[in-house]
Amino acid sequence: MTHSIFVAGTRGATGLAFALLGLLAGCSSAPRQGYGVSEAAQAQARERMADAADTGEAAAQLDTQPTYVALVRRMQGNGLWFASLAHLDALEKRWGTTPETRLLRADALRQTGQAAEARALYARLAGTPLEGMAQHGMGLLAASEGQADEAIRAFERARALSPTDALLLGDLGYALLRAGRTAEARLPLMQAAQMQPDNARVQGNLALYLMVAGEREAAQALMNQRQLSAAARQSIARQAEELAPAPAGVAPTAAPASIATPGQAPALQLRSSLAWTSLDEPAAGTRR
Repeated sequence: MTHSIFVAGTRGATGLAFALLGLLAGCSSAPRQGYGVSEAAQAQARERMADAADTGEAAAQLDTQPTYVALVRRMQGNGLWFASLAHLDALEKRWGTTPETRLLRADALRQTGQAAEARALYARLAGTPLEGMAQHGMGLLAASEGQADEAIRAFERARALSPTDALLLGDLGYALLRAGRTAEARLPLMQAAQMQPDNARVQGNLALYLMVAGEREAAQALMNQRQLSAAARQSIARQAEELAPAPAGVAPTAAPASIATPGQAPALQLRSSLAWTSLDEPAAGTRR
C-alpha cells in the first residue's frame, strides 16, 4: 500500500478562518478510513486486543444477519480486516450475499492488499444504493496506486451520488490539495470539517489546507482548539512545506511517495495526485 495524502481513514484539525472554528464538529461510526491525520489511531490500537476478544465471544452468539453484519463492521472499525473476511464467508454462507456484505468484503480486500478483487466487487455495486461508497473505495484504490487523477475522478463520481458523506469530501479535498488544486480543495474540506468537527483526520486535512493557503494563524488556532498531537502537527507542517507553491523561477519538487500499510489509517493519505505522504501516528483505520 502506498501513502495517502489526507490529513479522511481510516479514519488533525484546522480552520480557514477563526470564525469557522466553532462550526467544526462530528465523526462517523462506520468503519471507514480515508486520507489524513489520524489522531485517534493510538487509542484504537490500545483497544484493539480487547475488542478482538469481545468479537470472538460475540461471534458465538450471532443468530441474525443484522447482528452479524454489525459484528463485521466493528471488526473492520478496529482494523481486523483479515478476520472480517473469514466472518464474511460465514455470514454469506448462512444468509447469502447482499450489496452490504459485498461492500464490506470489497473494503476488506482493499485493506488487505487484494486490489484486483476489491475493484471487481466495487464495480458490481453499480446501480445499487451503495454505488457512492463503492466509487469512494475505487478512489482510495487509485490513490494507493499513485493514480491521482483517477482517484479524484472516482471521488467526484462518489460525491455526485453521496454529497453529504463527510469522509468522502475530506478525501476528495485532500486529493485535490495534493494534486496542487488548492482553490478547489477548499469547499470539500470545509464541508467535511463542519460536518465532522470531532474527526481528527478531517480536521487535520483542513489544517493542512490552511497552511498551504497561507492562513497559518488560522491553522494554528484550529490545531490548538482540537488539541492535535505533536506528531500530527509535525506531519502537517512537513506536508505543508512540500505542497507550498514554489517561488517564481524555481522548479517545484516532486511529492514524496506515501506509506500506508493494510489495516492502517493513512494519516495524510492521498490518495490523490502524485504520491501520498502520511500524517499518521500508529494507525488503525476504518473506511475506508
